[in-house]
This record gives sequence, C-alpha cells and structure tokens, in this order.
Amino acid sequence: MSKITTHILDIAQGRPAAGVEITLYHGDNVIARGYTNPDGRITDWTATVEPGTYHLRFETKPYFEKRSIQTLYPHIDIYFEVATDPHYHIPLLLSPWGFSTYRGS
Repeated sequence: MSKITTHILDIAQGRPAAGVEITLYHGDNVIARGYTNPDGRITDWTATVEPGTYHLRFETKPYFEKRSIQTLYPHIDIYFEVATDPHYHIPLLLSPWGFSTYRGS
C-alpha cells in the first residue's frame, strides 16, 4: 500500500495556493477529495492505494477567479503510475499561463 500527497505553489505570487480543490482518481473512481490549506497542502487525506494508474485533478479556475486573474487552465490533470514505493508526493508549480510537476519527497 502506498500513500499519495500533494501541494501547490503559485509561482506567479511566490506563495502556496490555498483553497484549491483537488480530487484523486483511480480510473473513474474518486479516492479522495479536499481543499489545500494556507500552506498549499492537503493534510487530511487518509487514502492508501494499490499499484496502478491514478490522477489528480486540480481545480485551478476558481482559484484564479477569486483573484480576478485570467488563466489558460480551468483544471489540471496529472496522471501518474503507483508501483510499490510507500510514498508518492506529486507537487504542482502553478501560474496562470503554465504549470510544472515532479515527483517530490
């Protein structure tokens, strides 16, 4: 069993992105859902997962709309493969016109 964590850094503002809804899926099944805290993290997910393909959906449009900022991305989906490692940390570096991700620790 593996654990999945995530966080968002708004690189245009130079701070964590608070209040962003994130949903974790396995296929079409919702495994977990929550909102980022003031540190840009979801700390209350208790889901552990088996090996397979998963994806995180970050609802970015409402985050930018609250700040009256136009964005190219209404949401961002990140697909990734879980093997047998005990922890997968999938961060999102976000701006209104681009994003990046990597496997964190």
